[in-house]
Amino acid sequence: MEQLDGVMPPLKERLDATFDHTLSQLKEVNDPLERAKAAHALAGRTQEYGSEFQVVRNEAMNETLRTGRLNSTELAAELGISKGRVSQLVKGAPPERLFLGSGKVIVALAEKLEDGTLQDGSSKPVKGPVIATEDVQTYERLRELAEEVGLEISFERIPIGGNIRLNRNNLVVICGPRLSPLIEQILESDPHLRFGKDDAGWHLTDRTTGQVYRSPMDSGENADIAYFGRLPRPDGRGTFLYVAGIHARGSGGVVHWLNKELANVHRELKARRFSTLVESSFDPETLEIVSSKRITPFYRPEGA
Repeated sequence: MEQLDGVMPPLKERLDATFDHTLSQLKEVNDPLERAKAAHALAGRTQEYGSEFQVVRNEAMNETLRTGRLNSTELAAELGISKGRVSQLVKGAPPERLFLGSGKVIVALAEKLEDGTLQDGSSKPVKGPVIATEDVQTYERLRELAEEVGLEISFERIPIGGNIRLNRNNLVVICGPRLSPLIEQILESDPHLRFGKDDAGWHLTDRTTGQVYRSPMDSGENADIAYFGRLPRPDGRGTFLYVAGIHARGSGGVVHWLNKELANVHRELKARRFSTLVESSFDPETLEIVSSKRITPFYRPEGA
């Protein structure tokens, strides 16, 4: 650990202080049952974070070798491990998977109210929470991509009203701002791209160029435009990936585009904040995306 001590003392010292404080608090819990339950929970979280730290380490090692900064022998010496161990660690999953997450990825899909009919077949309208077919398809394509790069993935529902717990790692949110006031507020932190609505409907505005992007679907075309970005968590301790089309179909275009560009996107952005717009076209019968392209730069918030 000599090199870590020398290279990143502020970070290591903060981590040490946090762990020491937590352990001290744990030992001071008087009730033995509560102390046991808390220690058990923390031990599980430690294992979970330990796995994520290992993923970050392996990716950083891979990048160090790929860029030619060090060779395997030199990297082994820096980390205090054998050259064989270096080779073993860097042969794991592709480093670009870190763009999606370092542990189990949770994809949050928004519910909405939709008209229907009663179970007896009568035409009396009813309303119930559903997830759009397009969003389910988007999740399935994202699941395929995540599993291809070695990540475990699952989904959860965002209930009507848009209340979602954003302060957690490895989170992807697929939810339009109209379905979640919380998401709408966080999107306002983006100084470059913004959702808006006027008499002609929902649109996206590039505040840097002044260009307004409206969905081709609103003109009868089989295409849509989506916002894609990494946004700040409310607690200020991390970020989450966010995808939202002007219409639900546009979200699938982002995943279609990521399937082609994941390695390049990770190489350029890592886990830093960004936002961009992706345009895509789809098959009107199957709703599957058939083409996609990025139509704005990767915008970065000030200082991100």
